[in-house]
Amino acid sequence: MKKVNIGGVPEHFNLAWYLTLKNGEYKAEGINLRWHDYYGGTGAMCKALRSEEIDIAVILTEGIIKDIIAGNPSKIVQTFVQSPLIWGIHVAHNSKFKTIEDIKGTRAAISRYGSGSHLMAYINAEQNDWNLDTDLKFEVIKNLDGAIEGLTNGNADYFMWEKFTTKPLVDNETFRRIDNCPSPWPCFVIAVREEFIKSNKDDLRTILNIINKTTSDFKSIPSIDRTIANRYNQKLEDVQEWLSLTEWSQDLIDKETIENVQKKLIKLDIIPRKANYSELTAII
Repeated sequence: MKKVNIGGVPEHFNLAWYLTLKNGEYKAEGINLRWHDYYGGTGAMCKALRSEEIDIAVILTEGIIKDIIAGNPSKIVQTFVQSPLIWGIHVAHNSKFKTIEDIKGTRAAISRYGSGSHLMAYINAEQNDWNLDTDLKFEVIKNLDGAIEGLTNGNADYFMWEKFTTKPLVDNETFRRIDNCPSPWPCFVIAVREEFIKSNKDDLRTILNIINKTTSDFKSIPSIDRTIANRYNQKLEDVQEWLSLTEWSQDLIDKETIENVQKKLIKLDIIPRKANYSELTAII
C-alpha cells in the first residue's frame, strides 16, 4: 500500500479530508494517506514540504506562491477553497485598542515569517494606507496558543487569524475582534512536491478525485453544520454563516488569479519577481 503524507491546519475547512479518511476511501484504492495537523499554519507546511516531511499540503495561496518563488520544489495542483479567507483582526479583550487606526505601528503577532498571518498583515496595512516600513512590527508566536499568551501578556498587540476559528476566543472574552480583512483571492490550494508529482501521478489523481467528490457535495451532507459545530467547538449559527460564505473548488487555479496574487506580493515587496504560471502550477 502506497504511503502518502498530507498536511493542513486543524480547522473546519479540512473536515472533508477527515471524513474521507474515516470512511477508508483512500485505503480502498491502495493508498495509505496519513494526515498531519500543522498548528503553525502555512509557514510550517512550507518547511515540511521542503524537508519531505509531507508530500501534499492544503495551504494558503499567497504563502505557497511566495515559497515556491523562494525555492520550494512544489507545485499548486488545484484550488481547494475558492472563496476568500476572512481574517479577523484581534486584540486582547482588555486591550486599549479599539480601531484599526489604534493598532497602526504596533506589534502584530505572527505564527512565523512567510505565514499567512505575516503576509496578511501587509495586506491589511496597505488597505489602510499605512507606511509598510514604519507601521508594521512583528512578534513571532508560533501558533494560536502562542497568540493567546502573547496578546494576554502584552508581548504583542494584535493578531490576524481566520475569523470563525477564533470566534470561540472572542465569545469567551480572550480576544476582541476589531475588524475583518478578507484575502483578495481564493484562500486555500493543494500543493504537492514536484518529485511526488513525477513519480506518483496516478495516486495523486486518485486522491484528488476522492476529495473532490466530497467537497462537491459537502454542504448537502446531512447535519454537516452540527457536525462542524461539535467537532470544532463552534456555535451552530456561526457554522451556518461560515458555510454560506464558503465555496470549495475542484479546478486548477487560473492564470488570472496567479497574476493578481503576484502583483499584490510584488507591490508589497514580499516576492522579488513574478514567476511564470508553469513555474507555480502543474496539470494532473
